[in-house]
Amino acid sequence: MSVLKEQIVSIIDKELPLITNLSNVSAVLKEVEDVSWVGFYIVEKDYLYLGPFQGHVACTKIKMGKGVCGEAASKGKTIVIDDVSKITNYIACSSSTKSELVVPIKKDDQIVAVIDYDSDTISRFNDSSLVREIENISKVLSELF
Repeated sequence: MSVLKEQIVSIIDKELPLITNLSNVSAVLKEVEDVSWVGFYIVEKDYLYLGPFQGHVACTKIKMGKGVCGEAASKGKTIVIDDVSKITNYIACSSSTKSELVVPIKKDDQIVAVIDYDSDTISRFNDSSLVREIENISKVLSELF
C-alpha cells in the first residue's frame, strides 16, 4: 500500500459524515507535489456539485458530460489531460491550470463522485503510477458513499 493510501485509510472514520471524511482526504491529496487544486464533485441526478476541496475558488455545478469532470463521470472512466488549452470541452475555473486528472468514484457500478486534480504544470499527471494510486484511493473512498 502506498504511503498516500495508507494515510487516507488511517484518517477515514465511517462513523463520521461523508463531508467530514472527504474534507480531510482532500487535505491529504493536496500534499501531492505540484498540485494547484484537488477536490471532489458529488453526483446528484444530472449534475456534479462541488464538494470538499483544497485550492482556489472552483466551479460549483457541472452538467454531466460537460468539462473533464462531467465527461469522466458520464463515461465512468479516468481522464488525464496533459494540456487543458487543447480541450474544447474544458471548463476553466482557474486561468493558471495547465493539466488535469479526473478519477470517478463508483459505488455499486454507479458513479457517485469524482476526484479532480489540477496542476499549473503541463503534463503533470502523465505518471501512470500516480494515476493508478488515485484510482486505488477512489475504490477506498467508494465505501464512504
